[in-house]
Formats: sequence, structure tokens, C-alpha cells
Amino acid sequence: MYTDPIADFLTRIRNGQQAGLRVVEMPSSKTKVAISEILKDQGYIHDFKVEEVAPQNVLKVALKYNKMTKVPAIREIKRISKPGLRQYLSGSALPRVKNGLGIAVVSTSKGLMTDKQARKENIGGEVLCTVS
Repeated sequence: MYTDPIADFLTRIRNGQQAGLRVVEMPSSKTKVAISEILKDQGYIHDFKVEEVAPQNVLKVALKYNKMTKVPAIREIKRISKPGLRQYLSGSALPRVKNGLGIAVVSTSKGLMTDKQARKENIGGEVLCTVS
């Protein structure tokens, strides 16, 4: 049993890319679907799908690779706010990942969004993870 489902989600993506898998499966939740939607919008994954199965829905994430070199689109994906130490930042103090080339996923009062969107709307929140 794992205690941090978001860290498990990120680790499954990381491990799937290292193994060269096309699709990674995991238990679904609203937060994982929202993070997957952000990753798809930003071009880090191909697509995602939620399949309804008896005990718990399954989230399938199609990973993205460079066609020529087979290098994964996600070079680094890291959990920032952990259950033992939550990281809450204001809109002006949000981190710039890789000098603006990466994204930080922020949980705000208006839902999950990237650091750029949160900075534009000047709202802070919990920094869940960074992707570059």
C-alpha cells in the first residue's frame, strides 16, 4: 500500500519511460487525470484514457518519445510537495522550471494548472511536481 498516490503516478511514468513502454497503467483519481490533462496540453505525453473497471478505474497514459532518437519527451519529473512537507507558494514566488522551459503543476483554488497560468492569474497554491 502506498501513501502518496501522486508520487506513485510520477514514478510509474518515470519507470515506464526507462523501460521504453508505450502505455503505463495505474489506478485512477481526479488529481491524476488533471495532471495527465496538463501533461497532454503541454506536449509531454501523447494521450490518456480512463477505463472503468470493477473495483477502481484504471488510468492509461500513452508516453511520448522522439521518433528518431527514441528519447522520452519527459527528461525529468519530480515530486515537490510531499505528504511530510507541503510546499505552498504565492503567485509571485512560484518556481521557474529550467528557466521557463519546464513546467510546475500547481494545485490552486481554481483547480490544477501550470506555474505560468497561476503566475498570470496571480494565485498561489501547493506545488505538486515539476516536469522538464
